[in-house]
Amino acid sequence: MATSSLPAALVLTLGQPTVWGLIGQIIAIIDQVLVPLLFAVAFIVFIYGVYQYFIAGGADEEKRKKGRELVMYGLIGFFIMITVWGLVNVLVASLGFGSQSRPALPCFTGYCSGGGSGINVNINIPL
Repeated sequence: MATSSLPAALVLTLGQPTVWGLIGQIIAIIDQVLVPLLFAVAFIVFIYGVYQYFIAGGADEEKRKKGRELVMYGLIGFFIMITVWGLVNVLVASLGFGSQSRPALPCFTGYCSGGGSGINVNINIPL
């Protein structure tokens, strides 16, 4: 059911009925749909404020004041979103989540199916 014209967050993967799969889907929707939507709303508020200040409020001081407030709200929204985005990236990089999804599993001699680099462990059990 994958379609190249849709974002990956909107394409349903029915092969993952686990809780972690659902959490991954929710995070993907937040990351690929909700965050860009919030940035777009902040940009539209900023542009509308500029319009109110310069064009619609040319002679009306009340409209200029409203436009100035909207510009500030848009800039504050951008600042908060970029700051939170930066803090999340710093935390992800400092906690080591950026390069791997899970730690490597140990590998026993002759059998290694855990993925990752694996650690060879020799176990000799006397019978």
